Amino acid sequence: MADNFNIPPFAASHFDRRTFLDALLAVGFVSTAAAIAYPVARYLVPPASGEPATQTAVAGRVGALGLNAAAIFKFGSKPGIVVRTAEGEIRAFSAVCTHLDCTVQFKNDTSQLWCACHNGTYDLGGAVVSGPPPRGLEQFVVNLRGEGNDAEIVVSRS
Repeated sequence: MADNFNIPPFAASHFDRRTFLDALLAVGFVSTAAAIAYPVARYLVPPASGEPATQTAVAGRVGALGLNAAAIFKFGSKPGIVVRTAEGEIRAFSAVCTHLDCTVQFKNDTSQLWCACHNGTYDLGGAVVSGPPPRGLEQFVVNLRGEGNDAEIVVSRS
């Protein structure tokens, strides 16, 4: 019965192990180069900023912000801070310290904006009072939408 089956001998193919290994090594080198080059290229060519030049944000309601108090709000991709002075005036600033981009806080005992990173302080006009910040905070325009304590605090760039 074994004589009825005609099995051809193993024929040598055109496939060479050295060619396969060379191709595999080349793919590995190209993949490694791409894995290194892509993050470097993304770092050197940053993406275009998606933030428009003029922005507005709702920072909260007047009733939620007591006298001599502040609240942090999101202004685009960065934090902002809205402050209600002891006299009732509402002011808004960028909450990003101009020294090392830390977030500033409101200290109601001194009525100043304070950066905890290196003890920089700003007055309620955004100007530097002390510490290492090289310039004052960006001040925003504040408008109220509505009446009384239910009014929304709308903040925009000037």
